[in-house]
Order: sequence, then structure tokens, then C-alpha cells
Amino acid sequence: MSHKLPNYDLNEYEEARLEHSQSPNVKQPIPSMPTAHPSDEFRVNGPSNHAKTGSMDFDYGLKRNQSLNSDIGSQYTDGRAWKDEPFAPPQPTESAAFQKNYASKDYLGERYDVEQLSTAMDDSPQAPLVPNAKSVNHGYYNLEYDDTNAQKQPKGFLAKLRAHYPLEQRIENKKRGIGVQRYPVVVWVLTAVMIGVCIYELVLNAREQGSPISTKPIINPMLGPSSSALINLGARFPPCMKLVADVPPSTRIGCMNNTANPVTSVCTVADLCGFGGIPSDGEPNQWFRFITAIFLHAGIVHLLLNMLAQLVLSAQIERDMGSTGFLLVYFSAGIFGNVLGGNFALVGIPSVGASGAIFGTLAVTWVDLMAHWKLQYRPVRKLIFMTIELGIGIAIGFIPYVDNFAHIGGFVMGLLVGTVFYPVISQTKRHKIIMWSFRIAAIPLAIVPFIFLARNFYTSDPYAACAGCRYLSCIPMAANNYCKGTGLTTTPSQ
Repeated sequence: MSHKLPNYDLNEYEEARLEHSQSPNVKQPIPSMPTAHPSDEFRVNGPSNHAKTGSMDFDYGLKRNQSLNSDIGSQYTDGRAWKDEPFAPPQPTESAAFQKNYASKDYLGERYDVEQLSTAMDDSPQAPLVPNAKSVNHGYYNLEYDDTNAQKQPKGFLAKLRAHYPLEQRIENKKRGIGVQRYPVVVWVLTAVMIGVCIYELVLNAREQGSPISTKPIINPMLGPSSSALINLGARFPPCMKLVADVPPSTRIGCMNNTANPVTSVCTVADLCGFGGIPSDGEPNQWFRFITAIFLHAGIVHLLLNMLAQLVLSAQIERDMGSTGFLLVYFSAGIFGNVLGGNFALVGIPSVGASGAIFGTLAVTWVDLMAHWKLQYRPVRKLIFMTIELGIGIAIGFIPYVDNFAHIGGFVMGLLVGTVFYPVISQTKRHKIIMWSFRIAAIPLAIVPFIFLARNFYTSDPYAACAGCRYLSCIPMAANNYCKGTGLTTTPSQ
């Protein structure tokens, strides 16, 4: 293909270029141009414009087109020969004074050495468009949700709670499921710890009974250790936590290694409680079982169900609330669920599991739904599914070794604590006033029942206060004496 160019007088251009290089008003040196691809086609506007700007692209472009134009001879008018691509343009011939005075220049308020800039050029695909862009710290600005005051915002849990960033961005993040935290670190740590504890349970049962899963004298439906092993490891078991008249520390029950029915290997409650046992002249007071029971599980099935819910549901709540608020909800719900179960469940049946804490995080999703009803996608449909989910969780609470009181208590406490600490988006002043009214009211509603039930557990008979409450976690059958008595199988004294 032939490239047609206008006829320029190259001698006139060289004179203009020389005049430019010797002019005292020159602001910048003439930069050298990189080698172009042979397929490029340069169009020029005339020698006068390029002479004023001091650019080499006219000279270079003209010689590039001459190399492509079949009508032009093999030499320039000044006798210099040209060759096919790649073509290296001649270097400018400015005077030594010119080079000295303009060896460096100001660029965007900072001084950059011209030689350093030219040698630091990187043509790799990964190179930034602006040299040294990575070394310049201008802070991070999200172009979609720009906030010029982002670096001045406070940090920490209170900042997350108050959410000091634009309302529009918060609403959009809520719709897209983006919380205040990216990774649910606490959930990951808790899950790892609980898996490790469950493995230790199976190892202990294998050491005592010869099998990691208890099958004698009765089969554990959760595929886990015996009830005696769970009591020894820290299950919520009231006879180890306080003096129970019907199950004193001297009560004889099956040891961890017992596999016979009737029991042949007998231990006392005081010996089985572990953790140093119970002094013969003292009362049981292992209050920490309200907490340790959260980390224990009745077996592999129980663990898998809880960890699945924890990694899916609880993890999202931690992303929404942040780790600090999540910890407050998680452990307050778990502990209160055990306190409620200790008051009204059968005192002779051990209880384990993180179900109460997980139900507390489930309650936070209800807080989120009610507080952000207008921001939710199909909120009525979501409410129906959440109600079904809650009903299934309550139904699971009737399975042996699973305490429904922990589910109910954890859910109630999760609602109250979640109302206080969950970050809510208030688009109107009226909504903000209503939300803060609920928060203020939730504080005493959470503290008073906690103190009352904890005191009631140690000082009075819970069954006298609510004789029918036990049926919330027990299905009357002949095997459990129709939910009457202690629920514990004892051995007569020899």
C-alpha cells in the first residue's frame, strides 16, 4: 500500500529545529521517541507546529512514512540514507548548556530526573501506566463509593456499630450482602477448636470402652462417646455444679469404661465429675460447665450439623457485626441457654453442644430482617423460610443429648443482645428513634433474666417454679419415666 504525504522542504524544517534548540525561551528538552511498529501510519500537520513545540515526531514520522512510500527515493534530501524498520530516530543535538539546565524538570509538584525516568521505563504488561505509581501513597479511594474523608474516620468496633460511611454505600452493601468484616475469623477458630475437642472425646471413649463410638450398654444415636465420658469432659450436669438432693455426690453410676447392662463398673458422681473431683466434705461448684458444654458435642452427627450451621449462618453474622459484637452474641446466647436448661431440664441428663450459641446468631438474622424490612429482597418469603427453619431447630431439641432449653434460651438472648449490638441502617429519623428505643429496652431485658435464672439455679428448686417446663425438652416415654424424676440411671449400693 502506498502512503502519500505532502511535499515538505526538509531544509526549512532543519533550520526551524536548530532555531528552536538555541532559543533561550525553551521550556522543555526535546524527548526521544520510541520505535514504532512498521504498520503504523503517521499523519503530520506541517513543520511550523512541530518547530514551536520542539517535538521530534514530525521528523520521525516523516522518515517512517518515507520508508513505506514507494514513490520516495532511498535517500533523504540531505543525503542521509534510510533503512527499513525498525528505525531509530536521531538524538537531539541541543547544546551542553541546554542539557545542563534541563537535565531535570518539575512534574506534578515533584522533581523527577529525566535520565532516571527514561531508564526506569517498563514495557511489560504488568507495568503501571504511571511510573513509580506503587511508591506514591495517596490512600485508597473506592471510585464507586468515594468518600474523601475515609482516612479520617474512626476505627474499631464502635465505628463499625455507628457505621461512619455514606448512607448510600451502606444500603448498597446491605443489598449485596457485604458486611463490616471480610473474614469470619472467630467462627473459623471456634470451629477448629470444637472439631479438635470432638476428636478428643472419641479418643477418650476408645481408650475406655475400646471403641470411639459408644454402643454398649446403649447406642449413642449421635455416633459419639458415652454419657459418662461427656460428664467427665465438662458437660452441663447439675449434680457436678450444685448440690442436688436427688443426685448427691455419692450417687453410684456407671463409669466411663462400663459396657454392661446392668452396670458392673461403678463410680460415684464425685469421681466422674473430674476436674479434680468433688471434696468429700464440700459441695459441687463446677460453674464453668455453663461454658465448657458449648465446646462439647454428643457425637459426629451432632458436630456436623452444628458446624455446618456455624460456618454458613454464624459466619455471615460475624461478617455483618464484626468479631467483637459476634463474640458477645455467641457466648451470651450459649451461656444463657445452658442456664435456662440447668433450671428446667432433667437434672440427671448431661447436655452438650453449641446449639444455643448458634441459635443466638440465628436470632440476629431476625433482628436484621425486622430492622431492614424495606431493604430485604422478598421479606415475606424470607420470613416464612426463617420460621420453618426455627421450627426444625426446635424439633431437633427433643433428640437425646440435645437440650431444647439451650435452643430456646439462646434464641431469646440472641434477639436481645443482637438488638443492642447489630449495626442497623436508619434511613429516617423516626426509624432511628424506634431502633434506639428497642436497644435501650433490650439491655435490662437481657440482664435481669440472666441474673434471676442464675440465682434460681443455685438457691431454689426450679421444678417448683415450673413443673411442666421439662416437657419443652423431653418427649414423655416409658424409657425416660415419662419425663419424671432425674432421668439418671443409678446403681444400688453394694
